[in-house]
Amino acid sequence: QVQLVESGGGLVQPGGSLRLSCAAAGSIFSINAVAWHRQAPGKQRELVARITSGGNTHYADSVKGRFTISRDNAKKTVFLQMNSLKPEDTAVYYCAASKYYSGTDPRRYGSWGQGTQVTVSS
Repeated sequence: QVQLVESGGGLVQPGGSLRLSCAAAGSIFSINAVAWHRQAPGKQRELVARITSGGNTHYADSVKGRFTISRDNAKKTVFLQMNSLKPEDTAVYYCAASKYYSGTDPRRYGSWGQGTQVTVSS
């Protein structure tokens, strides 16, 4: 079992930056992929960015060129650097991990954190 804890959310003005962190504990060596997802009010949860154990990354079209996913294996942490933030990036951001899956369907990720709120507003 993997436990995930997100941090780093907050209120930021349009054009600003935030860095989210996802700290992992437990059976982290069984993780195949970690992905950041977001869910805005009234909308479905969507995958924003994913990184595999081999370092392969994937981004949603809406965040390409603005968001960067990375990891620090020694700290057992995955980061999401978010630049040039827009009001439409406002959502609760979740990190999730999977032992076997590395695709873009949120339903296939088995371990989830509690989420962190990101609000982009002037």
